[in-house]
Amino acid sequence: MSGMADLEGEYDHIIVGAGSAGCVVANRLSESGKRRVLLLEAGGRDNWIWFHIPVGYLFAIGNPRSDWMFETVAEPGLNGRRLNYPRGRVLGGSSAINAMISMRGQAGDYDHWNSLGLPGWGWDDVLPVFRRIEDHFLGDSDVHGAGGEWRVEAPRVRWDILDAVRNAAQEMGVQPVADFNTGDNEGSSYFHVNQKKGLRLSAARGFLTPAAGRANLRIETGCLTDKLVLQDGRAVGVEFLQDGMRRRATCRGEIILCAGAIGSVQVLQRSGIGPGEVLQAAGVETQVERAGVGRNLQDHLQQRAIYRVSGARTLNETYHNLFRRGLMGLDYAFRRRGPLTMAPSQLGIFTRSDAAQVRANIEFHVQPLSLDKFGDPLHRFPAITVSACNLRPTSRGDVRIPSADPVEKPLIAPHYLSTEEDRQVAADAIRITRRLMRQPAMARFAPDEMLPGASVGDDDAALAKAAGDIGTTIFHPVGTAKMGRTDDPMAVVDRDLRVIGIAGLRVIDASVMPTITSGNTNTPTIMIADKVSREMMQ
Repeated sequence: MSGMADLEGEYDHIIVGAGSAGCVVANRLSESGKRRVLLLEAGGRDNWIWFHIPVGYLFAIGNPRSDWMFETVAEPGLNGRRLNYPRGRVLGGSSAINAMISMRGQAGDYDHWNSLGLPGWGWDDVLPVFRRIEDHFLGDSDVHGAGGEWRVEAPRVRWDILDAVRNAAQEMGVQPVADFNTGDNEGSSYFHVNQKKGLRLSAARGFLTPAAGRANLRIETGCLTDKLVLQDGRAVGVEFLQDGMRRRATCRGEIILCAGAIGSVQVLQRSGIGPGEVLQAAGVETQVERAGVGRNLQDHLQQRAIYRVSGARTLNETYHNLFRRGLMGLDYAFRRRGPLTMAPSQLGIFTRSDAAQVRANIEFHVQPLSLDKFGDPLHRFPAITVSACNLRPTSRGDVRIPSADPVEKPLIAPHYLSTEEDRQVAADAIRITRRLMRQPAMARFAPDEMLPGASVGDDDAALAKAAGDIGTTIFHPVGTAKMGRTDDPMAVVDRDLRVIGIAGLRVIDASVMPTITSGNTNTPTIMIADKVSREMMQ
């Protein structure tokens, strides 16, 4: 870097990160036209075709154009493996490369937040926010909204093999439901998706594009935020790197970190806000001791079981057949339907790992395809992937900066399967997967277990080891700057998401969740952003 240049002007709000939360916050805070808002995004514009064609996640994940290309440390619970840890690096953030699955979680998730001493975050409090942001294909109702920016549509493709899996779930007692988003998602259904007429709807398209022309909103891309400028206990500015220069922007109001459960932690720690021992090891002077910054990392670990099938069409052989691939392209071009509209998972099954669970605690993502890992090519034989994840893991990990260098990647240690409870749920989930595939509805497809493999025994120890061998992230990191009571030593922000101990600074993104929601986390993150940014305007 050469020199230091001040960005002209002073802003009422500086937002760091134009991901799922940042796009919403930028829209809401600039809406009145009375506040001058600066939005800083480290990635580029979302002007690549694969950000918009839904199946483009296959090309965006694992691509440095769109992905931060993070990875975990070697995880003992995964038998020493490291995992790729995709995070979106573009306007829209991870919503530009994610599964597009519209999922709120369960009413019990939010009532639990409320019970932690966080009034205003119970299900009855957040349901009106979910309804307000939505434009749902089912129309306005007690549980859904119409006219909001966040479009929700039914899937535009179906597969016979997935219908059979749903029938198999019913045979083992998991009933079909029409909608996962009423507060209780137990049952089986096809995921509703954040798409609009067959195109991906990222947070950038839904919330930022409509606001981008406002004279009081400035959007800067290619800006890697290094640290906050602190003065007399207040955040007054941001230093960032852009075009080979170190730049600084000043703020007379509030700075809002929306860089996600990984990125917001990096900025806080480089600014000297966090656990003293972590900052000292990274060569950063401690400004404000907050033990919880980077701690409490939670994520959904999925056991990706793969079954080879026969007598069924899957995306694997369809994709590798040039003629059929051409038909897929035509179907999409003329009707905006077919496999190119696919979310990574189409069928969901929510159930309980054992009878003692008070509500559904495992989620299946069922896909008519298989691959070794995202970014790798599809297999050439017909197969399905039946992934089961523990919705409410008790394992807790951490995120740490290794040095003060903003370019150096963080150390991400999720500590998967580090509790006996999580290992038991993982083992039970594999058992349920096998039971699902043995149902009569699946018999005609002769499912053959490739992963974890028929040689893996059915005892707890063998299955827990298998979970470590095949487990992988489902890309839902949360909790690393959790909200809590001000007397909670591990809380980073209060119920209004103000950073405890520093004026003029909030964190609004998935990092503030005290506990992970029971399902995909993108829509809850957008809800959080809408709720708090609207309250800021009051």
